[in-house]
Amino acid sequence: MDSNWRLIPLMDGAGELHMAIDRWLLNQQQPCLRFYTWQPAAISLGYHQRQWPQHWRSISWRGQPIDLLRRPTGGRAVLHQGELTYALITPVGQGSRRAVYQALCQFLILGWRRLGITLDFGTARGRDRDSPDCFGTATAADLVTPAGYKLIGSAQVYRQGYVLQHGSMRLQPSAELFERVFGSAIASPPLPPHLKQLTLEQQHMLIEDALTEAAAACFEVILQARPLSVVEISAAQAWAKKATNLTC
Repeated sequence: MDSNWRLIPLMDGAGELHMAIDRWLLNQQQPCLRFYTWQPAAISLGYHQRQWPQHWRSISWRGQPIDLLRRPTGGRAVLHQGELTYALITPVGQGSRRAVYQALCQFLILGWRRLGITLDFGTARGRDRDSPDCFGTATAADLVTPAGYKLIGSAQVYRQGYVLQHGSMRLQPSAELFERVFGSAIASPPLPPHLKQLTLEQQHMLIEDALTEAAAACFEVILQARPLSVVEISAAQAWAKKATNLTC
């Protein structure tokens, strides 16, 4: 594994932009870790997900339509609101996908343990085919608390010996919006008191720092902070558009 990784600091943006950047970074085959938030709020579909409620196209949140888009990774739909998303790209060697998940998720387990939450892998054998909600089931790709609350849902895609793994970490989800999207209730994340008292933006900064330190320790790498340049963002958008056109 490369001992030098790029750290792309927290950035806010539209879902289509984030997916374009993730796909472009995977194509660049450059080990990196990044964090991002979604503006406006969005529902991302798994790459192979072909069915979803039609009312999702007409939902608004805080005066803005909810974005509906597709991820390059698998799984079911994720509501991106009141959360923090991470993404990492790294080369992979031999081993099953489950083994890769278990190896890459160690930095999440360590970082969140330092923040006061113990996490372990889900035990469900597969996702509920009748539910469009990714967080409705916790498989071996997901991380749950001892009480069974799914805090982090992750998904992967592989390209030419590299893997993109990204995932959503629930922090302050809106129960009202979640019920409008999925038609069911959502419990508040069981965050420790020192995290609950913070604003969402403060939580983002604290979690980003904890997970960055954990990634450096778990993967034995040096993370060098370097934001995406305007040129790189434009290249990511152009590459994603070209790739989409070629696969239509």
